[in-house]
Amino acid sequence: MKLHRLESYHYHLPEQLIAQYPTTPRDHSRLLVVDRKSGTLSHHHFYDLPSLLCKDDTLIFNDTKVIPARLLGQRPNGGKAEVFLTRPLENNRWEALVRPGKKLRKGGVVFFGDDLKCVVESVSDEGTRIVRFDCNGDFNCLLEKYGSIPLPPYIQRSADAEVDADRYQTVYASKPGAVAAPTAGLHFTPEVMQNLAQCGVGQLRVTLHVGLGTFLPVQNDDITKHRMHSERFIINDEAARALNEKSSGRRVCVGTTSCRVLESISGDLATPGEYETNIFIYPGYTFKRMDGLLTNFHLPGSTLLMLVSAFAGYDLIMQAYDEAVKEKYRFFSYGDAMLIL
Repeated sequence: MKLHRLESYHYHLPEQLIAQYPTTPRDHSRLLVVDRKSGTLSHHHFYDLPSLLCKDDTLIFNDTKVIPARLLGQRPNGGKAEVFLTRPLENNRWEALVRPGKKLRKGGVVFFGDDLKCVVESVSDEGTRIVRFDCNGDFNCLLEKYGSIPLPPYIQRSADAEVDADRYQTVYASKPGAVAAPTAGLHFTPEVMQNLAQCGVGQLRVTLHVGLGTFLPVQNDDITKHRMHSERFIINDEAARALNEKSSGRRVCVGTTSCRVLESISGDLATPGEYETNIFIYPGYTFKRMDGLLTNFHLPGSTLLMLVSAFAGYDLIMQAYDEAVKEKYRFFSYGDAMLIL
């Protein structure tokens, strides 16, 4: 089947359209609106969003916060080492990627300062490590002290602390734990959110801590054989109640992460709690809980491009991407947005 072949999700993207810095102000990014019913495309700016939604629609936000997950330190012999945190465990233990991998086997130690070090407890077959941090003080404060925000590899510049510490977070981020931003939310400003509320558009928060899987490409030519890394998500009492109520409006997910939370809910009712998901959505999937999707433009061959193709239809998404390239939209994390209704 064509839609299950990896080659179907490649498209031509001029390198100059890959955004290296965010638009300023946030809500001045462009917004391509895709109407699934009519198959039409229309061009807007993000600050137009309140006029594009209706009273009683609800936006579902992912309120995760990106942690400074990239740590540079030294091995006992003075050699440099990098530890990239990918997933929190218990008792100051993390799943992590390390460099140089050959030098950091089980028992290996990395020092980040007099008050923080980590020890490699185990090495998986895939090369990821479980590391345990020993710290003199609050771990989260020390992480802020020694860590930096891990920008995606297609942003080909060093992290700019003044820019990225602010702009690679959503304005509503409140639950630390992600190693990458839920980028559809980066366009929102307090003013846009206030205007949405005044228009009668509801706002709901869920949490999914974006993990290692967001960086991993699909390797198999048959996409149905791809396996996603598991990610942790949380549904609070308020979100569960709202999701279980019948609504006259549309549910619009802000980003693919919010979509994956809703579509990972098992059974007919949402139950508050903390869960794991490795859901992989691609064409042929039947959506159960959402009516719209706000998202950025995704990498060729990525699971996220497959998800939006499943929601809007493959042909319409490819048409929209061709139009975005032609009109010189900005792509990926710091790029422009798409609203699929």
